[in-house]
Order: sequence, then C-alpha cells, then structure tokens
Amino acid sequence: MRIGHGYDVHKLVEGRKLILGGVEIPHSLGLLGHSDADVLVHAIMDSLLGAAALGDIGGLFPDTDPAYKGADSMVLLSEVCRLLHEHGYRIGNIDAAVIAQKPKLKPYIAQMKDNIAAACGIDNDCVNVKATTEENLGFTGRMEGISAHSVCLIEKRSTNNESGESD
Repeated sequence: MRIGHGYDVHKLVEGRKLILGGVEIPHSLGLLGHSDADVLVHAIMDSLLGAAALGDIGGLFPDTDPAYKGADSMVLLSEVCRLLHEHGYRIGNIDAAVIAQKPKLKPYIAQMKDNIAAACGIDNDCVNVKATTEENLGFTGRMEGISAHSVCLIEKRSTNNESGESD
C-alpha cells in the first residue's frame, strides 16, 4: 500500500467559472488557472501521482503547454487514473478537503463525489469530499483564493493466475 498527499491553490477572480470536483458552482468569482482551475481535482491528481511516485500534474500537464489551456480537469483526472492502472495500481480511497470562505459547498458535495468516483473508475464510497472555512483568516478567509488538500491510498494489483493477468 502507498499513500499520497496533494495540495493546490488558485486565486479567485472575476470573469471565471467556479468549478470544484467537476461541478460548476454559481458564484460571483471563479478560479484563475491555465486549465479550468479545479483546485479540488488538482489536489486529488497530485495525491494519486505522488502515491505512485509518478511526479505531479505540473510535469504531466504543464501550464506552458497550449494543449491544456482551458482543459477539463475531470478529463485530466481520468488520464491520471489510466496512468496509475498502466503502472499496476488501483485506488483504495481518496479523502479530500476544500478550504473556501464562500460559497457554501455542502449542496454540491454529493455531485463532486460522484464525478470524482466516475473519473477514477471507483465506487462512490471510496471517495470523501469535505469543505471548511478558515474563519475569515488567511487568503482563503479573505476570499482571495481557494485551496484543497487530498490524501489517497493506492495499492499494487496482485497477479493471481498463471498467465500473469492482474485483477
């Protein structure tokens, strides 16, 4: 078994959509970034890549590459999961937290979980997403940005038959 930790932060700005966990959330501000700036999914991808010792999203999907301009982070997450599978890993679970003063995220958490589970090809009960504020402290408390943390557990798939096929 391996664990991974991911962290990401994006600045809140006018004129951008706020997308978290693949859900577009109505808000006057959105996250600035080269892709759709889904800070939650970015943290999750980094935790998965870290657990497998496969680098980070900056190396895999560089913000200097025009191919990723405006990219859908859920598509990128699916690619990270394909890469994990290719290297013989399966996801045990993902636990993630979004730190945002506003908007309130509780109404969107279930859809975020569903989206992440679907992109990863895992059961919904293997994904946990939670949200918290920082009680008006720091850059998230001042609504200058949103951050996210993720931890995950992955494991190497076993080979249980003579052909060497993995389960």
